[in-house]
Amino acid sequence: QVQLVESGGGLVQAGGSLRLSCAASGRTFRNYAMGCFRQAPGKEREFVAAVNWSGGTTYYADSVKGRFTISRDNIKKTVYLQMNSLKPEDTAVYYCAAARSTGWDQGSTPNMRTDFSSWGQGTQVTVSS
Repeated sequence: QVQLVESGGGLVQAGGSLRLSCAASGRTFRNYAMGCFRQAPGKEREFVAAVNWSGGTTYYADSVKGRFTISRDNIKKTVYLQMNSLKPEDTAVYYCAAARSTGWDQGSTPNMRTDFSSWGQGTQVTVSS
C-alpha cells in the first residue's frame, strides 16, 4: 500500500504559478508510475499529467500541455507538478495517485479508472481572474 500526501495548493492570480508536491511512503517509490488529477466543483475527476517510474516519460492532458510540468525525485520519494500560466479554469482540487505499474507501453496512455491504486487526499488550487 502507498500513502500519498499532497501539498502546495493555494490561491493565485491568473497568469501566476504554483508547484504542487506529492510525498509518498509505503511501497518502493521507484516501482510505480505516478499521476496527477483534478476535480472541479460539479465536474468529474480528470487526468492532468503522469510520469513513469524513472521520470523519463511524461504524459499531459491537452488542456495543460505547455503550461504544466510533472517530475519526480526518487530519492525524496516525491512527485512535483509545476503549474505555470494558470487560468481560472484550472481551479480544482488536485490529487496525486500511484499507478499499479512502472509506466505505460509505447502507444498507451494512462487510464484514470484502471491504472491507479492509491490516492492522496487532495489539495485545493484556486485561480482568480
